[in-house]
Amino acid sequence: QVQLVESGGGLVQPGGSLRLSCAASVSIFTLNTMGWYRRSPGKERELVVLLPSGGTPNYADSVKGRFTISRDNAKNAIYLQMNSLKPEDTAVYYCHVRKDWPYWGQGTQVTVSS
Repeated sequence: QVQLVESGGGLVQPGGSLRLSCAASVSIFTLNTMGWYRRSPGKERELVVLLPSGGTPNYADSVKGRFTISRDNAKNAIYLQMNSLKPEDTAVYYCHVRKDWPYWGQGTQVTVSS
């Protein structure tokens, strides 16, 4: 079992920045993949970024150049730095990892509005 706890969501103006955090209950060295998804109102959940173990991040076209995934191995944490936020980035963001099974966090709301 892997527990994931997200934090860092909130309300931000267009053009602003937020950093989401995801704390894992296991060593992230043991994970096969890690990443972030989001679900906007009235839409299906969509991939934001996926990072395979030992690989390079795969970003959705809509966030390339604005969002960056990173990790802190010592803290077993995964981050999503979001810059130049747009109203269409408004969504619930979910941390996702795969070990033996896929695991999801509870989600954190990001609202981009003036």
